[in-house]
Amino acid sequence: MLIAEASAKFDLSPDTLRYYERVGLIPRVNRNKSGIRDYTEEDCRWVEYIKCMRGVGLPIEILIEYVALYQQGDETIGARKELLIEQHKLLARKMEEMKKGLERMDDKIARYEQTILKKEKMLSRSKTQ
Repeated sequence: MLIAEASAKFDLSPDTLRYYERVGLIPRVNRNKSGIRDYTEEDCRWVEYIKCMRGVGLPIEILIEYVALYQQGDETIGARKELLIEQHKLLARKMEEMKKGLERMDDKIARYEQTILKKEKMLSRSKTQ
């Protein structure tokens, strides 16, 4: 799959895909005879994984570290697992904070709706008098 196809498939710009490769977020992508990147299924799985992890807020540095550990082989399985566990804990805390924030927003919106209803009732009473 050429870079334009991968770009469309993952809704990422070609520049982003090149950047991901350059900084080590995805392993080096093979090139065809013309020197154009040719994404394999394995490459696409990496892009999909990185996009997912970036989407939930994992820092690029953490993902670079993860990919580097992966490339070192099975002796880094424990380190990779620990890295993911730590990021999971951080993400769970962030989600809890976001949940609290959403609850506060819901309360604030409900108060606005109550205020609007009161004003509408007052307006309708004043029109009938």
